[in-house]
Amino acid sequence: MITNYVVTGMTCGHCVNHVTEEVSAIPGVTEVKVEQAGPMTVSSDTAIDFGTIEEAVAEAGDYKVALA
Repeated sequence: MITNYVVTGMTCGHCVNHVTEEVSAIPGVTEVKVEQAGPMTVSSDTAIDFGTIEEAVAEAGDYKVALA
């Protein structure tokens, strides 16, 4: 399953790395692609609850996420 999101608040490569690390740690997530401009694509074995994605992005820093 592939789901597209938009992450706001990222200003550098470190931001991208933090978001990638946190979202990649969610059980069931198989791949995460994040761009500094905001697009994020999450591949997973099963559907991931939006709240879980939201929590992971918030844990990474002062970022917001929305479905694309």
